[in-house]
Amino acid sequence: MDEKKLGVILGDVALNLLIERGVTIQDIADLVFYLQKDYHENLSMDDCVLNVNRVLAKREVQNAILTGIQLDKMAEENRLPEPLQQIIRMDEGLYGIDEVVALSIVNVYGSIGFTNFGYIDKKKPGILKKLNEKGAALCHTFLDDIVGAIAAAASSRLAHRAANTE
Repeated sequence: MDEKKLGVILGDVALNLLIERGVTIQDIADLVFYLQKDYHENLSMDDCVLNVNRVLAKREVQNAILTGIQLDKMAEENRLPEPLQQIIRMDEGLYGIDEVVALSIVNVYGSIGFTNFGYIDKKKPGILKKLNEKGAALCHTFLDDIVGAIAAAASSRLAHRAANTE
């Protein structure tokens, strides 16, 4: 399979996994709007959606989505060895690997993405609040951080583009 075709397939699979897990592009765009509304006078939801789609088109982002969601699903199915099963299922605070995977997404767009990620990870607005609920049937240990990182990266991308036009 050629590299371009693989990229298209990965993108489709990653997007379908997000949707399967209850996350839409609009949900992530809402987070971008939340992060950027105070910094862009004429920010539109279309701008937010466009930047989310651009972030989702990156191979590094697709790989993080595939890896993180698969680990979440394996934890739901009790298919991980202990103590990893318990650590991921309970989203233990000192685990931190879920944030490391998310930071690989943020890193694509520079240091402003790190501050956006830290802020949104702490506040947990919108879809992040729902994904972070403990005790739910579904495990979102990786997914909540991945979604926050996609929003942070899209916000960073938007900020860089705005700086280049000012």
